Amino acid sequence: MTKTVVVALGGNAILTDDPTATGQQKALAKTATALISLVAAGYKVVISHGNGPQVGNLLLQQKAAASPENPEMPLDTSVAMTQGSIGYWLTQALDNELKKRGLEKPVAALLTQVIVAAEDPGFVNPTKPVGPFLTAEKAQAEMKISDAVYKEDAGRGWRKVVASPKPIGIVEAETIKALIATDTLVVAGGGGGIPVITTAAGLVGVEAVIDKDFASEKIAEIVAADELIILTGVPNVAVHFNTPEQKNLATVDIETLETYKKAGEFAPGSMLPKVEAALAFVKAQPNARAVITSLDNLDALLNEDAGTIIYGNQNLEQKSHLKDFITN
Repeated sequence: MTKTVVVALGGNAILTDDPTATGQQKALAKTATALISLVAAGYKVVISHGNGPQVGNLLLQQKAAASPENPEMPLDTSVAMTQGSIGYWLTQALDNELKKRGLEKPVAALLTQVIVAAEDPGFVNPTKPVGPFLTAEKAQAEMKISDAVYKEDAGRGWRKVVASPKPIGIVEAETIKALIATDTLVVAGGGGGIPVITTAAGLVGVEAVIDKDFASEKIAEIVAADELIILTGVPNVAVHFNTPEQKNLATVDIETLETYKKAGEFAPGSMLPKVEAALAFVKAQPNARAVITSLDNLDALLNEDAGTIIYGNQNLEQKSHLKDFITN
């Protein structure tokens, strides 16, 4: 039985020095080359992606053009808008790369709603900055006329902050499973998903941003993936990062990684959510594994252990290379 891999792609891998649509499409064409290598090797693949830079730019554009006749869209709708644009670019790039290699496989980008709990503590103390920087005076004025919360951000000005709740479910979970079953290359969970809560009246979008690594983990868990690959800007997770004592982690078990995490080795908002997502996945899927590495390292991972590999099974004698997950 062919195995399933969920790949979490960072938003910064899409938005490069050229922020135009053309520039981002060029970046995704390069990204697609690496991702299709997984398909060519025989895996069923689900791809999720970030959208932080893209949704930030969209919020800036809306703020600049806002008027009573052209109002700003709420954050959940803005996430959906960037899911659509990035999904379009990415599926097109994947289609083009498949054709270059003479491969035939359907590709689909799925608008994905991610369920969060209305009582999530993130809603009580919003911390995720979004949108433009404002002066203190402007931020205070905005708070007087709306329910928005603004906080000072590292001395660079004031920014709107929103909740970053943990995902508890995927509305389109069964659709994703059905697409995988038909051997479709799936793009889902873009930007951490569109945040929704369940009410008596049905699903309702909320003002929040879900971390894409946690959303990717939830998708991987729900579809019972054999591997969760979280792509970032470095080839390995490291302890004592950016010091003379820096040590890159290769194969690591849950207990060891938990010890490093408790020691504060991983920066919040950077490596910490990736480590936490990887740990959550291998705890939920003890016979699977998670990998944190760079996009450039993906080809190496196909042929040997590469990056930081976290095993759910504490007995590392039972570890397997990604290539060993293929069965004909």
